Amino acid sequence: MSETLVLERQTDRLADGSEDSAKRRQIIDGARLVFLSRGFDAASMGDIAKAAGVSKGTLYVYFKNKEELFAAIVQQECCTHAEGAFLLDEADHDVETVLTRVGQEFVTFLCSPGKASSLRIVIAIAERMPEIGKSFYETGPANGINRLASYLKAQVRAGILEIADCEIVAAQFLDSCQSTLFKPVLFNFAPPPPPVERIRYVVGIAVRAFLAAYRKK
Repeated sequence: MSETLVLERQTDRLADGSEDSAKRRQIIDGARLVFLSRGFDAASMGDIAKAAGVSKGTLYVYFKNKEELFAAIVQQECCTHAEGAFLLDEADHDVETVLTRVGQEFVTFLCSPGKASSLRIVIAIAERMPEIGKSFYETGPANGINRLASYLKAQVRAGILEIADCEIVAAQFLDSCQSTLFKPVLFNFAPPPPPVERIRYVVGIAVRAFLAAYRKK
């Protein structure tokens, strides 16, 4: 590694005090465009360097290969989503309002333009690169389910809900929120995103079904 590239990376770290420097974000943003437009297999590190506006030498300072780079993109998107829709206050006992917000934000994110394309790429490469599929599931679906399950457990302790297995119920609720909405987008049957009114309608049914089943009588 040249002294110039070492200095460049150290400068980036000092600029914002973290590994997730401006240069790193620049590379990730460029790589995301390439992966979405060309797919994982057709994308090259040269294409990514060009799209990101950096040299290939700089690119390899931050990421040793495109597998590592794609994994970083997946993790960033999943963590950003988790800090939004699944930022839950266990002391908030208005379960109906909380679940409505979570459901609507979850589906809106899941069905937004580009998200289905990312998931298709993960599915396509997960069999031969299981570590990427594992990372996606742990930082995405599993993280959201665990956060919602923790909230539900708090409501059970507060005497508001009656649930035997909060993890399964959390997963079932999220699945019911995306019912008829995400799969049509995933398979290119319907364009993203679904109408807001449709999202509210489907999530509303999911919330009412949840409360009918689990609100303590």
